Amino acid sequence: MSFKSPVYNIIPVPIEKIEPNTYNPNSVAPPELKLLYDSIKEDGYTMPIVCYYDVERDVYIIVDGFHRYRVMLEHKDIYERESGLLPVSVINKDLDCRMASTIRHNRARGSHNVDLMSNIVKELHELGRSDAWISRHLGMDRDEILRLKQITGLTALFKDVEFGQAWQPTDDNWEDLE
Repeated sequence: MSFKSPVYNIIPVPIEKIEPNTYNPNSVAPPELKLLYDSIKEDGYTMPIVCYYDVERDVYIIVDGFHRYRVMLEHKDIYERESGLLPVSVINKDLDCRMASTIRHNRARGSHNVDLMSNIVKELHELGRSDAWISRHLGMDRDEILRLKQITGLTALFKDVEFGQAWQPTDDNWEDLE
């Protein structure tokens, strides 16, 4: 079976059945959000919202496109023109891979909130993902992952790190200090 990109199966979804994810570290400043509104007002939705479909809850959880979703929520003219429907491209991935997808989409476009990024690294670590997996799937180098782990301050994030012994105390060392 050959791979078919999700973008070839865009579906219209009522905005009431769509919800944001809990981990997106991306933020947009008011001027850029206004520009996004102007773009959607003038050109319509030219990019779908990327979502995961939660069958049990019958909702679509945003992986990418929160601000396009937000424009419809906050602007009655857009909501009415679009009949409350957003174009959605559905991906079927586990949470860790959806988080990685969100980060890849965001990093390709702009900046992130550092505290939220450190929480994502923490959550991925708690889901059992290694630094190598995080590096490969989120496009981060080891130093960036280390800095984000340090922000959370959780020692559990370093449990698999091997530390060297720079100095080992002996009775002789204590004599030198007296």
